[in-house]
Amino acid sequence: MAKEFNVPPVVFPSSGNPVAPSSGPQQRRLPSAPFQPPRSSNPSLPFLSFDVNSAAASTSFSAAPQFPSTIGGVGSTGFEDEPPLLEELGINTKQIYQKTLSILNPFRINHYLHEDADLSGPCLFLLAFGLFQLLAGKLHFGIILGWMTMASMFLYVVFNMLAGRNGNLDMYKCFSLIGYCMLPIVVLSAISLFVPQGGIVIMVLTGLFVIWSTRVCTGLVVELANCGDEHRGLIAYACFLIYMLFSLLVIF
Repeated sequence: MAKEFNVPPVVFPSSGNPVAPSSGPQQRRLPSAPFQPPRSSNPSLPFLSFDVNSAAASTSFSAAPQFPSTIGGVGSTGFEDEPPLLEELGINTKQIYQKTLSILNPFRINHYLHEDADLSGPCLFLLAFGLFQLLAGKLHFGIILGWMTMASMFLYVVFNMLAGRNGNLDMYKCFSLIGYCMLPIVVLSAISLFVPQGGIVIMVLTGLFVIWSTRVCTGLVVELANCGDEHRGLIAYACFLIYMLFSLLVIF
């Protein structure tokens, strides 16, 4: 015999969520106050209280940050203590000036100044030589640089073949010596702007300036390199060929 059970009806609201039948009036839960941590006993440290208002006031950006000055004063690291730019690049203008003065006197050559080789002076002289040639209507910058490189290699090979294992003349010093001794050729290039081309005057001046450069370069190579005095004639011939080659750019 089947038993009948009384099942209460289930009422679904319009939103689709079932609601259990309530037996009495619905009780509304009152909202509780937010959690407030205990306030700090020290009033000089407001950030320890975790109060939103005081924290916002203490972290406001109303005052600009203060940074210590490192430009002046004791232990400063400003621009006054920085070395000059030319010194950082390894360019000694005083040394270049002294080497230039030593080249201008072919009878008293101070070879001690040229023991420290550099490329700043030679590059300056080559640039001046190219600019004077440009004023004469000749664009020879690439030719001058290429011939200078080949001349340095030529002098390096010739001297080391003569000196053998006793030679101490490296490629860097060869470039430096030949470049500084280019100063008479640079002066010749400047004078040629005011002298008629192809005349007897420019020919005589060219011979004098080539001999000047040859004498200075030969003296420096012999004094700075070991076993160079016994090969002075061959070294002078090699230097004469180098500077005669550069003088052809001025004549023609």
